[in-house]
Amino acid sequence: MKTNSYEYMERAEHVVLHTYNRFPVVLEKGDGVRLYDVDGKEYLDFAAGIAVFALGYNNQAYNQALKDQIDKVIHTSNLYYNIPMVEAAEKLTKASGLDKAFFTNSGTEAIEGAIKVARKYAWLKDRTTDHEIIAMRHSFHGRSLGALSVTGNSHYQEPFKPLIGGIKFADFNDLESVKSQITGKTCAVIMETVQGEGGIYPAEPEFLEGVRALCDEHDILLILDEIQCGMGRTGCMFAFQDYGVEPDVMTTAKALGCGVPVGAFVLNKKTAENSLVPGDHGTTYGGNPFACAAVSKVFDLFEREKITEHVKEVSAYLVKKLDALTEKYDFLTARRGKGLMQGLVVSGRPVGEIVTKSIENGLLVISAGSDVLRLVPPLVITEQDVDEMIEKLEKSFIKTE
Repeated sequence: MKTNSYEYMERAEHVVLHTYNRFPVVLEKGDGVRLYDVDGKEYLDFAAGIAVFALGYNNQAYNQALKDQIDKVIHTSNLYYNIPMVEAAEKLTKASGLDKAFFTNSGTEAIEGAIKVARKYAWLKDRTTDHEIIAMRHSFHGRSLGALSVTGNSHYQEPFKPLIGGIKFADFNDLESVKSQITGKTCAVIMETVQGEGGIYPAEPEFLEGVRALCDEHDILLILDEIQCGMGRTGCMFAFQDYGVEPDVMTTAKALGCGVPVGAFVLNKKTAENSLVPGDHGTTYGGNPFACAAVSKVFDLFEREKITEHVKEVSAYLVKKLDALTEKYDFLTARRGKGLMQGLVVSGRPVGEIVTKSIENGLLVISAGSDVLRLVPPLVITEQDVDEMIEKLEKSFIKTE
């Protein structure tokens, strides 16, 4: 039987460039931690639009803030000041402990800005243009040319070479590997505090502390990509805060706007005073009143609903349940992650098979790397939601001939 979903999928294939192998689902609306497709089927959402919708769907206070801003003004350009941008920047710098923010339209754009910050910082010191950035193998920072250049996965890079020059790669969680790549030309080290697409690998404390010390010793900028792991997902507002290590530059996006396209790169005082100046970087839409009203309200709601405290509590329960699954099933060989950014390593069967079966059973989960089942739910999930997820997931483990 041809469903409403089928009709929309057919229409999409005629007009939307085929750059995603989408699942055969047409989502129409959401409420709380559940999504509904055009045929009325309900899904428990443990993907959150790839770690975006932290506050859940149809949050009335969030929705109202956006409606109110639409009635005022949506866009003015960066030739003028606007109130939501000021308020959003105040809240973001306060939450991160950093000094200055630049708003972008996505996480990838934030990475591009961070790369330019590092190059300008180094250029101001010696006026040379052959500086190098050390990135991590198996990392993911985006698909535009600069972000792709620091993404440690040749599969994504190969067809688009030559990429930007001066990029070297080290092994994540291997301090000696990073140390061996440092030269007098090194201007930055960039990494995700918790590697996401590469397979859910949190940084080890000694590694992050060691890289920070190396950066301090050589006056190199430490850029931490918190696009997926930041904004409360690990139980701290930003994942680096759990390590007691501060970056020189941080990138953020995804849950920063909870669905509205927005990102930012945020600089500490030293870097802000010695990098970009008027004319160096810009954006037409970045920092617009609409997106920044979303950011501002997100921070208000995180505080009002005590999101980070809730994440700490419910993630402990989730971890306990996931560890029990790895004990129960031989094909689940490990659990990795921090807070509500968790991964189950699947061995001996395709992880995509479990993802597809989960969708059939009304559960949205995604993958990371080639063999990891990724769980990045809205941060407002409850223990009851975790129990329901486990039940649906176990049902999805059953192989059907």
